Amino acid sequence: MEKGKGVIGSRKWAVDFTVNSSTSSARDIPDPPGFTRVSNEQDDLTLSRQKKDAEAKWKSQKAWEVAQAPVKNLLMMGFMMWMAGNTVHLFSIGITFSALWQPLSALQTVGKVFDPYKDNKVDLVMPKLVFIALNLGGMLLGVWKLNTLGLLPTHASDWVSSLPPAHEVEYSGGGIGLQ
Repeated sequence: MEKGKGVIGSRKWAVDFTVNSSTSSARDIPDPPGFTRVSNEQDDLTLSRQKKDAEAKWKSQKAWEVAQAPVKNLLMMGFMMWMAGNTVHLFSIGITFSALWQPLSALQTVGKVFDPYKDNKVDLVMPKLVFIALNLGGMLLGVWKLNTLGLLPTHASDWVSSLPPAHEVEYSGGGIGLQ
């Protein structure tokens, strides 16, 4: 056997890499068709841009998930209010005030909720508006429950104590008997 040939010569599809590197260099080998050589700096810029785009997309998706989270709370609160019934007792009042308090506290912290998703490439206006609208819907659900329990002053009879006494239109007095 010749030096460098070894078993390679007996295999049909073998490649001999024992060529002396001093006679040829990697630059002498032409690039394959369709391949364009790019510098490492351009690759790094492209990768960092792609990474930032992927991160912005992820932040946008997470912001929308946070914005739609109150839907689950609405469904749960609606079910709990239905189970509490329409009579005024401790359980129904507690659930009703919880349904009012949770959206109110969530509306106070809208900025803090969406802080992790702030980015120049991410538009948070629509997710914030959806979040606010869903929490206002939760508050409306609580107000509706207060009304069904009769705890909202919606009738004229609820305000009777603040009205002045009515003026007498007629006067009737005793008379002489008819016999």
